[in-house]
Amino acid sequence: MSFKSKAVVLEKKHIKSNFTCGEASLDAYIKSYASQDLKRKMAGVFVLEEAESLQIKGYYTLSSSSIVANDLPNEFVKKYPSYPSLPATLIGRLAVDTKFQGEGLGETLLLDALHKSYEVSQNIRSIAVVVDALNENAVSFYESYGFIKFSAYNKLFISMKTVQALFK
Repeated sequence: MSFKSKAVVLEKKHIKSNFTCGEASLDAYIKSYASQDLKRKMAGVFVLEEAESLQIKGYYTLSSSSIVANDLPNEFVKKYPSYPSLPATLIGRLAVDTKFQGEGLGETLLLDALHKSYEVSQNIRSIAVVVDALNENAVSFYESYGFIKFSAYNKLFISMKTVQALFK
């Protein structure tokens, strides 16, 4: 699959003040904390922008993470050395403004995040992409793209091998 990234790095020019996705924590993050996370190198923040207005239609964050090996299914973890934790990429947040929900932008953002994660994993190794889903709706969304739940919490992962297959 040929893939062209649609999300760009958050910049000062982007209009954040009127972003609302229906989840207060995700709204507060983009409005008040995202720029700080970028500056401090805590997370990459990528946005889909409306071309003329520079309003943010949706966003996601990426950062380095690790997975406690014992939390993973045996059939997955047995392929790796017996290290206590394994390298991963975290999609920390993913949200679409309510004005643009229902247009497939969640999928666009997720595929963009997975593509960026795969590209980076070619140089900075990562065995999987991990998400902490906020609720059961989010869990269902990620599961529909092949993510696997791996703990009692709403934590899911998709192997980088599976991600690679999406873009090859």
